[in-house]
Amino acid sequence: MSDLQHLTDFLDPVSLAYLSGDEGFRAGQMGKHIAVYEDEAFPDLEMVDLVIVGCGEERGLGMGRPFSEAPNQIRQEFYKTYYWHPDIKVADLGNIKPGASLSDSYAALKMVISELTDAGKSVLILGGSHDLTLSQYHSYADRKQIIEAACIDARIDLDMEALPQAEHFLMEILTGEPNFVKHYSHLAFQSYYVHPYMLENMDKLRFDCFRVGQIKEQIDEMEPVIRNCSMVSFDLSAIAHAYAPGTAISPNGLNGEEACVLARYAGMSPTVNSFGIYGYQPSGDHQQLTAKQVSQMIWYFIDGLSKGKREAAIKERDSFYEYNTAFAEVETVFLQSKKTGRWWMQLPDLRFIACSYKDYIIASNNDIPERWLRAQERS
Repeated sequence: MSDLQHLTDFLDPVSLAYLSGDEGFRAGQMGKHIAVYEDEAFPDLEMVDLVIVGCGEERGLGMGRPFSEAPNQIRQEFYKTYYWHPDIKVADLGNIKPGASLSDSYAALKMVISELTDAGKSVLILGGSHDLTLSQYHSYADRKQIIEAACIDARIDLDMEALPQAEHFLMEILTGEPNFVKHYSHLAFQSYYVHPYMLENMDKLRFDCFRVGQIKEQIDEMEPVIRNCSMVSFDLSAIAHAYAPGTAISPNGLNGEEACVLARYAGMSPTVNSFGIYGYQPSGDHQQLTAKQVSQMIWYFIDGLSKGKREAAIKERDSFYEYNTAFAEVETVFLQSKKTGRWWMQLPDLRFIACSYKDYIIASNNDIPERWLRAQERS
């Protein structure tokens, strides 16, 4: 992994002395176990599973904004959490250096994500404003990789009447040409922030949108949604203000535990290799509650990575329970993992897609699961 040493041209190192304060880190805390880019010492990434990269770029919210200290504020809390997953090796490469322009910061972050994912690493991005999702997307688009993507956000950032890039960046991702998004899912939107025509247009494109109320009622149904993605972008505005006061978007939204569950689902996915958490505003954070919230989301993302490592490949049929069923004169196969309990269902072209136990029950009652139908419409 020494060939990644050149990434230091785009990165500012971490100061462990600043993060740990006078007390230092205790035995067993993450700060004692993370391989950190500090001073001139670039960590050996050979055995690393997850790489953390910060980017405080916020000019997408309005030009003239300084680089945010959000990534370091999150690190201060995350490094104090305890290391429970020795099978997941973590490195922290510090923060993207401020670019002369917004596009320069985009390009630097995109390049770092791309090189790390090319090297087989999962990348966790600590933002910065939500438009940094563009860098995530272009790290796949530049290599012409067709992906599924998910955003978790109270709003759907497609407002072309708004000037800030952060409020309309999804337009470039979803409609840019050439386009490499096979499917897009939007989780936890709040209806009063979204124009109804926007949802109609998303549905015409066969994209899936889930209200925050749907997620609260059946959060386990979101696991298959996230499982097939390559990139997941989480805007902290999706979390209610009481749980994340450093966002100040809405009094309603996901609670802290629900945000952690979704982060865990992202970690469990065999295909998610970039996960961005954006929108933290340290200046409005009460007693660092938002930084603590994000640090716990990171912990659960790592927990998901650990559990996902234990999952078997679909071809290893001895590791799955197999159920043959038929609905609407269509014969299909459902698989349930003996290791994690997760479900897959087979499409007519013999591909298996992620599903849930609920889909199996619907099919067993001779009804067509909506997830199966939507997948067929997109085929």
